[in-house]
Parts: sequence; structure tokens; C-alpha cells
Amino acid sequence: MDAILHPTPGNPIPGTPLVGFFQGHRGVRLRYAVFRSQAPKTLGTIVLLHGRNETIEKYFETIRELNERGFWVATYDFRGQGGSERLLKDTRRGHVARFDHYIRDLEIFLEQIVLPDTRLPFFLVAHSTGGLIALKAAPRLANRIERMVLAAPFVGLGGQRTSPENIRRLAMLASFTGLGRVTLNKDEPLKPFEGNPLTSDALRFARNQRILTDHPELALGPPTARWIYESQKAIEAIRRPGHLASITVPTVIIAPGNDPIVPFHYQESLAQYFRAGQLVPVPGARHEIFQEQDRYRKQALAALFAFLPGGEPEETDPMTGMTAPTLEA
Repeated sequence: MDAILHPTPGNPIPGTPLVGFFQGHRGVRLRYAVFRSQAPKTLGTIVLLHGRNETIEKYFETIRELNERGFWVATYDFRGQGGSERLLKDTRRGHVARFDHYIRDLEIFLEQIVLPDTRLPFFLVAHSTGGLIALKAAPRLANRIERMVLAAPFVGLGGQRTSPENIRRLAMLASFTGLGRVTLNKDEPLKPFEGNPLTSDALRFARNQRILTDHPELALGPPTARWIYESQKAIEAIRRPGHLASITVPTVIIAPGNDPIVPFHYQESLAQYFRAGQLVPVPGARHEIFQEQDRYRKQALAALFAFLPGGEPEETDPMTGMTAPTLEA
């Protein structure tokens, strides 16, 4: 099967990207895309890492803006989700055998796709689970990645009825008793906008839902017990002062202030021990800040463009402090 991208109403494909599959760790087929900038001045390449249950299509709007500023964008769907190979017969279960498989996939992507096929220098922009992957891999990225921007990195778990400690214990017990592939909560394919923890922008929420209703093969359900256990182990590892001290890649953490999934205090605590990291709070924003209302999203993009060399933000409206919205109808 050929690797393709799926446009939907209001969400066209940016430009004419190179799309294909590469073989990740242990031969898992991972869908990737490279979006070339047509801007007169090329500023380098952003390696874009998504969150759990996200796809390349969800980032078309953001990719288009990065391209317009002069950045190429190289991105891929993680193993077990989006247009990449699923790991279980029940393709809606979000699974990973070892969290380090994500790290190895990233290293292969850098070696086989980014290094030979894109433009220097290389930057990394990651959201949620992608941010956890970046933090885990960061000590080995110093000679390849110039700077990192992590939006709501998955460094703690909130919004659950059970404490994170009890969730970890339950997930560990399931993993060690042969039940690592079961899910601990029910599958809810489509959730309503009201009360959602992801974004307060109804238009972007509907756009992202449309991607999954038009192309249900891209959708993912709840994580397995093994996924939860492996991610919690990774969170514990990256929180250690020794690990944070070993990261030398200059990093900005964009922390939504109203994030029930990764509460602000987890991101603030991480930044306190992260010598190479700087915290940029965005009060009022929910978890998916690149899918948020313009008043929040513009703050995140302004921080990104100000931090990445050559990507200074455009002049803003002195009355609103924002650039013009770019969401397409």
C-alpha cells in the first residue's frame, strides 16, 4: 500500500510533500512526510513529533505556517497509530512494547530521512507524547538537533479518577501478568466538544474530528496497560535531575495553563531542574496548544519563532498583540 496524505474540507495538504514509508525499529513501517518550504530564505528543518493518537494530517495548518516562515518540516506517524503500521490485531488499541522503541524510531528517521533529504540546521518541535520522546532521546541529540520546542510535554498525568501512582501499579501488574495488551478504560471513538480537555477552539476541534470520521483508519482508541506502564517509566526517567542535567540542547517548554491532561505544575517542576530548558507559560490554554484558539496559539507560535534562529515573529497588531488568523474556512 502506498503512503498517502488525506486532505479534508478546510484542511488541505500544504504544498507537494514527499510522502513515503520508512522501516522503524524491528521493521515496523512508519508513514512519513517532508514538506519543503518555498520561501526565498530557508531557515533549516523542523522535525515535528506528534502526541499520542495524532496524525500528520492534524498538523497541516501548523506545517503550512512553518513552511511560510522558511522552515522545512519532516514528520512521521508513531508506530501503532495514524498511517503507520499497527502493532495489535485490534488496531484501535494504542500499544508499545518498549518506550525506547519510539526513541529508536526517531534515531532511524533522523539517520535515513532527515539527514540525507532535508536542509540544515535541524530543530525539533514536539507535542505531548512527542515531547516525552524528545526528552528521553535528548542526551543523544546534542550533535544533531540545534534547539527544541516542547509543547505540553507528557511529563505527568492528570485528569484521572485514580492517582498516577495507582494507575502505574495497575498497569505494571497487568503488564507482568500477561495482560499488557488490555486497555484500562473504554473506547469512545468520538467525544463531544463540550468539556473536552484538548482545545477551546470549536472550529479546530471539528476539523480534527472530521479527519477521523472521514478516515477512521487513522484513528486510535485508548492505550493498553503496557503503553501506560512504559510511558510512566519514561516519565520517571526523564524527571531525574541527572537526566535533565545531561540534556545540553537549548529547549523551550510551552506550558498551557489550563491543561488537565498534563497539569501545569508538572511542567513547571520539570523546568526547575532543567538547566537547558526555559518555561513559557500560556495562561488559559488547554492541552493541544497548536489546535487552540488564536489568542493562545499565537503566543505559542511567537515563542517558537523567537527561539528558533532566523524565525523571528512577524509584526503584531498593536491593539490585539496578534497576527492575522490563518485557519482556513
